[in-house]
Amino acid sequence: MKDSQVRIRIPIHHSKEHRRASPEGDSHGSIAVVQAGRPVPQQIVPPGASAPDRVTFTARRTAAAVTPAQRPIPASPPVSGAATTRGSLPPALLPHLRPSAGRVPRWGSRRPWLPAAAMAGLLALALAVPTLLAWPSHTAQPLPPSNRTATSAVAKGETPVTRLPGVPPIPAVPAAPARSVPAAAEPDVRVYVTSTGRTETLPLEQYIVGVVAAEMPPSFEGEALKAQAIAARTFIARRLLADDTSGAPAGADVTDTVKHQAYISKAKLNREWGHSGKSAELAKIRQAVRDTKDTIMVYEGKPITASFFSTSNGYTENSEDVWAKAVPYLRSVSSPWDKQLAPRYTETITLSRQNVLDRLGLSRTAIAASTGGGSIPEIRVLSKTKGHRIKQIEVGGTIFTGPEIRNKLGLRSAEFTWKAEGDQIAITTYGYGHGVGMSQWGANGMAKEGHTATQILLHYYTGVSFAQASRILS
Repeated sequence: MKDSQVRIRIPIHHSKEHRRASPEGDSHGSIAVVQAGRPVPQQIVPPGASAPDRVTFTARRTAAAVTPAQRPIPASPPVSGAATTRGSLPPALLPHLRPSAGRVPRWGSRRPWLPAAAMAGLLALALAVPTLLAWPSHTAQPLPPSNRTATSAVAKGETPVTRLPGVPPIPAVPAAPARSVPAAAEPDVRVYVTSTGRTETLPLEQYIVGVVAAEMPPSFEGEALKAQAIAARTFIARRLLADDTSGAPAGADVTDTVKHQAYISKAKLNREWGHSGKSAELAKIRQAVRDTKDTIMVYEGKPITASFFSTSNGYTENSEDVWAKAVPYLRSVSSPWDKQLAPRYTETITLSRQNVLDRLGLSRTAIAASTGGGSIPEIRVLSKTKGHRIKQIEVGGTIFTGPEIRNKLGLRSAEFTWKAEGDQIAITTYGYGHGVGMSQWGANGMAKEGHTATQILLHYYTGVSFAQASRILS
């Protein structure tokens, strides 16, 4: 077994005077000691000492290093050139070169805080790096081109536009109530199901799922389905708040027909949608309802009459042109998307002269007199609404409103043209529905352009805001 060599690194503390004179500043010297008969490296001795002094000094240093009383010192890598590059030191430094017996020199004894500070810095860095790596990074999403002007207008404090190119974006759902305020219980809705003749009671949000499934194609865009869910929830919330059960059998709040809102029961949805390849479409509708949960539209703090219809003729109607009552949030707005998307935007039906007379309640004698004995009654448009539908029309000398003609003849819209062909009258309609409130095909067109559900609703319902149904109904 080979003899081991131990090297000791002993810090040398210099006085201020020496530090100013030393060319290497405040760096420390060290002494290499050889054990077990090995050659002793060059030792540092005082300058000017005689040869015997040098030998005595070297022997004394060697003996001190190997004295049995001294504690073992762990081996450490030698510091290259530490003892040979210093040159001779003055006698005043000798006490600094003589370590106490049994005492291990400490690294950095003049700055005992340095190791602790270094470890603390490394620990702080180790803790910070994972946090920085996990910090979320979000990329701002650009608004649709049609919204940029509207957004700038809002930033300047201008009134939001309700016509094209859109309305300013706002949160889709109102801010959640504070945690300290308990949420009100979800109300129940009693629906009379005409196919079974029974009334089923279910929570409000489940009812909205059935309404959206019945009222809007599930293939529509998600934002359009959300807008439909909010409109449907607003409609029933208004009736529940007013305790309005008109048009429904005793013990029911609404029916499942278009007299109120079309509705598909939960059992039918599970049976005919969940197990017939339409489960994905049902999940899409349920997601739209969840995303808008408890959200309704209000005007002056009250739920609005959230009327909607299938397809516009390019415009919606003022409420007074259809129902004889002006409602401030049911104003005529443009809706150009329907013509581009709706598959049955125009439709032509042919009715016989006799059929037209019977439906309008006109006598044959009056018609013959007004037409000079001809077989086709004279039809003349007297005025149109702001929504470009027929407001008043004269047929065989009798004046009707556009909605009256639509209902009596079973037309899809109150905007129509006609053409007489022998004893037949071909009538072409534009759009589908009464025209008041939100156009469903228009909502889908807006969603396709990137508009949100709230932008859609703010376009079709002028000046409304959003609230929570549970709070209002409680």
